[in-house]
Amino acid sequence: MADGSVTADNALAVARDVLKRAPLIDGHNDLPWVIRVDRAARGDVIAYDLTRVHERADTDIPRLREGMVGAQFWAAFQPTNAPHPARTALEQIDLIRRIEEAHPDVFLPARRAADYARAKSLGRIASFIAVEGGVGLENSLSPLRIWRAAGVRLMTLCHNESLDWVDSATDAPRNGGLNAFGRAVVGELNRLGIVIDLAHTSHEAMRRVLDVTQAPVALSHSNAYSLCDHPRNAPDDVLKRLKANGGLVMATFVPGFVSQPLRDWLRRSRDPFGKAPLAADPKAQFAEIEAKQGPAPKASLEQVADHIVRLVETAGLDHVGVGSDYFGGASPVGLEDVSRFPHLFAELVRRGFSERDLEKMSSRNMLRVLRRVETVGKSLRRSRPPAIGRLEDYRDP
Repeated sequence: MADGSVTADNALAVARDVLKRAPLIDGHNDLPWVIRVDRAARGDVIAYDLTRVHERADTDIPRLREGMVGAQFWAAFQPTNAPHPARTALEQIDLIRRIEEAHPDVFLPARRAADYARAKSLGRIASFIAVEGGVGLENSLSPLRIWRAAGVRLMTLCHNESLDWVDSATDAPRNGGLNAFGRAVVGELNRLGIVIDLAHTSHEAMRRVLDVTQAPVALSHSNAYSLCDHPRNAPDDVLKRLKANGGLVMATFVPGFVSQPLRDWLRRSRDPFGKAPLAADPKAQFAEIEAKQGPAPKASLEQVADHIVRLVETAGLDHVGVGSDYFGGASPVGLEDVSRFPHLFAELVRRGFSERDLEKMSSRNMLRVLRRVETVGKSLRRSRPPAIGRLEDYRDP
């Protein structure tokens, strides 16, 4: 915790000093999907123009710089019901690579932990590729190796719907959490050195993955279930297991995962699992709900800090990071866009966290996870061949 030299008056300056030394690694941002569905750009990175501030959105180059982001995991996301999931996954990976290619003076393609330091030395932002949702595998292990060859280094196993091999937090269970093919996916991700992301998986799926993984996991954008009972948040027993696993949970800004009063308010307009319907304009969609139900309770930066404190208390300081999940929609008051990360860290300064504590949460914890996942992958690739097959080739006893 901080010593007596830190005061509320200089908290923001302290936070900025920390982020200058250890720029933030943000675990999740859906900018690629925002660009894809933008009515004018329609997936064209140049037409979207990341060099200007997008008032209706939350992520662009000027505000990434202001927010002192040192590395970003971009989500190659698609809805579970996309008509061509394998194709769409590749299109989204390609879109992220086109972001890197369009702005080589800003983004350094990052494919290993060491690229974070290299990007920092060059004054760039390390650009990591993540796949959000295993629907693009189409129940085959082979695409995992193609994704890795294309630069993917983190995979969120599912999104808002359960798949044939893993259960989602916001859908009915079908697999007891994780079935035999799901365990094969976990094993191959370990072998490939790709971080397994348990955000969006059911609580039982989290437990089953932790039972079998040989490498640390991440929850790239999840909060504490004990503070907000949305099923997307992590229960205490899972958080406690991160210590032995070596993984981490990255606190997220999605308002319905932050504020219990808002979570309760949203129950009236969403399905029983709390799943938000996808929309090209999430802010307009939310305004329509408010027009019917009245003003919604607000989530706040301070409530996000509450979650971080709870995550540290439960998982341990070495196992907490930040995964914003900026997606062009509603955000907590005080965290409206990617420029606001220093203000969150200033609040953590006020809560008594030391500069070393903040450096761990900003980047060091995630770097440790990346390095360990890489090391495990190298070892496993020496000792076992690629896993092949499809869902039908794997059966539970």
